[in-house]
Amino acid sequence: MRSSSMNEQDLRKQMVALARSMFERGYATGGAGNLSLKLPDGHFLTTPTGSSFGRLVAEELSVVDIDGNHISGKKPSKEAAFHLAIYRNNPKCNAIVHLHSTYLTALSCLQGLDQRNAIKAFTPYFVMRIGELPVIPYLRPGDPQIAEELAKRAGDYRAFLLANHGPVVTGEDFEDAVDNAEELEETAKLAFLLKDRQVRYLTEDEINDLKGRGK
Repeated sequence: MRSSSMNEQDLRKQMVALARSMFERGYATGGAGNLSLKLPDGHFLTTPTGSSFGRLVAEELSVVDIDGNHISGKKPSKEAAFHLAIYRNNPKCNAIVHLHSTYLTALSCLQGLDQRNAIKAFTPYFVMRIGELPVIPYLRPGDPQIAEELAKRAGDYRAFLLANHGPVVTGEDFEDAVDNAEELEETAKLAFLLKDRQVRYLTEDEINDLKGRGK
């Protein structure tokens, strides 16, 4: 069931289930990473501060308004602020997944990345789901400037790579955001597997042909 036809209780259950699935498959460890989605009433459901993807409780999830005011549930993650900056600047975004997943975090620690696009396209799925992956310069976790940097780019990209930190991935609903995050992590994994190999990158014409096509 897509998020557009789900009520708040359904969305809470969906967040818990998909978060646990990501945790069990190694996309998140310990209390790292955070999630959010837009609720039918316009508020936002987020993971509590320091919570593990593998141990979320539907009734304890945090609810905040667009200004970051805590409405209900446990105390929200301090990084909810940068989620809200994206929502304010991209009306198409209805969910966000922030991971410290292995391959994307490793990629974020490399020097010499193209700041406009950290992964040169070599699969159609990366182009159709993500497009381009801009790099946000290193900032301390929780630094308010992360929100400012993401706000400036929110309307133009579906995902971002925080330097020395990890990915931030958006979606039209929560399931879409999770799918996008998984595809992006797989692309980073493939990039490391192909390192020092002769890679056939997609041409500009091939990339343009994929843009705007369904996922």
